[in-house]
Amino acid sequence: MTQTSSSPIDGTEIRVAVSTVIFSLRHDRDAEIPRVIVPLVRRTRDPHAGQWALPGGWLGAAENLEAAASRTLAETTTLAPSYLEQLYAFGDVDRSPSRVVSIVYWALVREDDSRNSELHNVAWFDVDTLPDLAFDHAQILEYALWRLRNKVGYSRIAHGLLAETFTLADLREVYEAIFGRRLDPANFRRQVENSATLIPTDHFRTGSHRPARLYRYNHAVELADRGPLPGPAADH
Repeated sequence: MTQTSSSPIDGTEIRVAVSTVIFSLRHDRDAEIPRVIVPLVRRTRDPHAGQWALPGGWLGAAENLEAAASRTLAETTTLAPSYLEQLYAFGDVDRSPSRVVSIVYWALVREDDSRNSELHNVAWFDVDTLPDLAFDHAQILEYALWRLRNKVGYSRIAHGLLAETFTLADLREVYEAIFGRRLDPANFRRQVENSATLIPTDHFRTGSHRPARLYRYNHAVELADRGPLPGPAADH
């Protein structure tokens, strides 16, 4: 159901949509750093028929914002994010032929989940090689990427891109992908081991190299600081 309201000034109908920028990683065999990728949906009707756009849909009249974000993600991409946060409200008058305000979320999805979500009108794109996007979605995506790069530096949201247990090399790769550059392994290890956010397990990953200890995040530490606002079960 579409939630609408009329402006008390000129009677213009205002429609409210919910869209989500979803980030995941993609490892390529010949690449040193994983790519940051996002799923886009090809529009099947005007306006902008045939162009790529962020997944989303209309806000239901009796629906909370976060519930709408989760629902529209499932309907358009089959994805269930491991991290979901409200990003911003975009409401420029000329952003759509009709008057539409979009409440935008950003989300993180683990690589295994992203590889199992291919639909006929959904494709994953590298954030550095995006096609032309419908509406103002290029601006929205640019802002979401800026938020991701800033927030990963002071929170543990990188966990949203990792399995439950991981090596320090796995974690470093997430940071390298987001920042787009290599990090010194020794300095990175020292910083994360002093952060009190990781708990070493008694398990190791074995392979062609020497065994690497597996870590998990300390769940007593919030994934990201939400301040005095409610947790992810409520709108924020």
